[in-house]
Parts: sequence; structure tokens; C-alpha cells
Amino acid sequence: IILEYHARNGDLETKSIDLLDLAPTTEVDGLVKRLVREEPLLSDSTKDTLQKMITKLIEKGTDQSSQRFTLYKILRGHQLPLTSCAFNKSGSKVITGSFDRSCRVWDTSSGEELLALNGHSDLIYAIALNNPFGDKITTGSFDRIARVWDASTGDCIHTLTGHSKEITCIGFNHLSTVLATGSADHSVKLWDVEVGLQIRSMEGHTGEISSLCFSSDGEKLLTGCFDSTAKLWEVARGRCLYTLSGHGAELKNKQIQEGHRGYISVARFDFTDRLCVTASMDGTCKLWRCAKGRCIETLRNHNQQPVLDACFNQTGSRLASASSDCTCVVYALAAAGPEESHSVQRQAMSTVLCRLVGHEKEISRVQFSPNGQKILTASADKTCRLWGMTGTCLQVFSGHSDEILHCTFNYDGDCILLASKDNTCSIWKDVNLALEEQ
Repeated sequence: IILEYHARNGDLETKSIDLLDLAPTTEVDGLVKRLVREEPLLSDSTKDTLQKMITKLIEKGTDQSSQRFTLYKILRGHQLPLTSCAFNKSGSKVITGSFDRSCRVWDTSSGEELLALNGHSDLIYAIALNNPFGDKITTGSFDRIARVWDASTGDCIHTLTGHSKEITCIGFNHLSTVLATGSADHSVKLWDVEVGLQIRSMEGHTGEISSLCFSSDGEKLLTGCFDSTAKLWEVARGRCLYTLSGHGAELKNKQIQEGHRGYISVARFDFTDRLCVTASMDGTCKLWRCAKGRCIETLRNHNQQPVLDACFNQTGSRLASASSDCTCVVYALAAAGPEESHSVQRQAMSTVLCRLVGHEKEISRVQFSPNGQKILTASADKTCRLWGMTGTCLQVFSGHSDEILHCTFNYDGDCILLASKDNTCSIWKDVNLALEEQ
């Protein structure tokens, strides 16, 4: 739950309340009373609202293994393959980026194209929406330029220049005040979203930046690179806190762990920002302790085949990795406290829960559903699959004529978006929801 309040200087601030242990058996009244008692920003007048929010969160977290999706709309308009897709927070709009140099905004219910964002002179490789606000779209292109657009009018608000090579990844911080761009020029740049000016350039990598991710509080930035390392940066000063290469704090214990030996495909924080994961073309995933920049475990379960994607569930208790070996591996993770003892470091943090087997070609994307009860995978075999947490395939999404390059859930978990190399994007909705709307 996010609380918004005005600080003494008048600035709008936010504070999060983590409810990671919320369950169907949670006694809501007691939890509400405790939160009001412990949190100064809450009062008796907010109890009803808080109770409704917590009840809704519990409903979202219930197992819906019988849920089925039906093809709702096919979005046709791009002239070349899609590179990425996203929902706004309410799920009312879809944003797509393409090799055809355009980004398009669509109405989810009607499938109507609302806006075409044109202006780039080369393919759009990365897009981002400033959720939860949803009023700005940013695009990163191989023309070395990033653009910030008004999500309602399609007007270009800012043109961000400064990179000397292609922009490969892009993302907003949690307040949408800072934008990060990663490039093949080996640098990461931070931009002030309000005025469209560069804040700083962070140098240190020696290869193309393949992935970037802000921490939940926006104070840190994690980057993955083709130089086989990830770096953890302090946003306020732009300095590198740690280079995640496997060496460092463990040297004094004579427990040297090697870093990755191949390109980093993705680097992501868990929700608490205590752990992060890196996936690599060397066939491994590594779990890192953010507070020390320490590798605490190397996961080798993909037959030495490249790991193309990895993600945590919403509480950080599960991890999934997708590979060119056509499988996805799901892990259960032990809790990581704020300070670990050396004895804890030597224990395995992960346990393999299941292996998702069924795709016939490489799996390029994996994502947990918002309630953490399902997993979505996108593959070069032209299909996407929905899985239960025991490894059972619940549904196969077919119909595209070329590989699926991107997949995502909406915030409520009742709508799925697939972007394909066949130039189209398909919207799949919960069967019951689709019937209601039709």
C-alpha cells in the first residue's frame, strides 16, 4: 500500500507499507488496527478505506487455477515486428513499440489505435510508461535518442540527446521524476523528467548496457551489461556502489566465487531491494546480496544453455528463469534478512520447485502473475504458455505466425498482452471478463 502525503515544505512524498505476509486467513480488522496504531500517517478516519484496500489485496492473492483466457483483440497497425508492449496501470490502454520506428497507443476495450508516436529515425527498441501515473511514455531508439511523450495527446515533451550509440533499455523511477537510459555506448544516463535535461552520465561498464532497474525507493539503480558484469549505482551521486562480478567481500573468507562468463541478459531487484538476480548467456543465474554486493548463490539448472530472462514474484519468495534450452525453472527462495551471518551465506537460498517443460524453442520472457499464482512464458515457437506453480501447463496461447517477443499481465491479472514478430499484438482476457464486456 502506498501512502501519499505533503511534507512540511509542501512537496508530495510517498511511503510504502509492505504486506508481504498477507494471506486469505489474515484477520483484517486486527491488521488495520495495528497499522493505524503504528503508522503516524494513518488515523481512525482512514480505517474503512484501509480495510477495503487490504480485502481487495487478499482477493487478488487467492489461487485462481481455473481461470481461463480468450483471445479478445488483435492489434494491427505496425508495419514491422514489435519489440515491446505494456499496459497502463488501469489496463485501459496498451502501448507498443516496433522496428517500424513508431510507438502506438491503443484502447484495450475496442482495440482502436488512439495515438501514433512518430519522430524517431530508427527502430524503437525500448518503451516505458510512468505507472502508476500513466501520463508519460518514453521511447528509446537505435537513433541514439530518447523521447518523452504526453500519453494523452501524443505530443513529444522532451527529446533527450547525448548517447553516442543505440539506446537499448529505459525506465522511470517510482515517482517518475528521473528517467534512466542505457546504451550501446557503455553508459547509463539519468534525466530530469520535468525539464528534460541530463542529470548525470554514469560510466564504468565496458560493453553494451542490456538491462536497467530502479530499486523500489528509487535510490539505487541496477544495470546489466555485455561486459559480463552488473553494477549497483547510487542514484543521488551517480557513483558505483558495487560491481557484481563475484569478487569482493567473500575474499576475506577465502570463498572466491567467479562472476558471470557471458553477457548479462537481465538484472532485477526483488521487491524488498535486499536481493537482486542476474541472468547470463553463460547458462547461469546469480543471486546477489545488495547491501554488500556479494554473490550468495549461483543457479545452474539450464544445461549450460543461455538464460534469457529471470524475475521474482511480488514478494521475493519465488524466482523464475527462462532459457534457450526451452524450459523455465521455478525456485523457492529462503527469506533474506537485513543482515546475514556467514553461516547463512553458506546455506543454499534456493530450492527448485518445478521445471516448466512444453515449449519447442527458446523461452525469451517469463513473468509471474500479479498474485504470484501463475507464470507466463513467451517463446520463439510462436506460442505463449500459462503455468501453475506446480509446473502444470494451464493454457497455450497460439495463433501468432511468428515468435512471441514480449508478454505481460495487466495490474489486475485478468488481461494478458503478447507482442509478436509477425507485426501484431494480441490481447487475451479472462473469459468471464470478456463475456461481460461483450
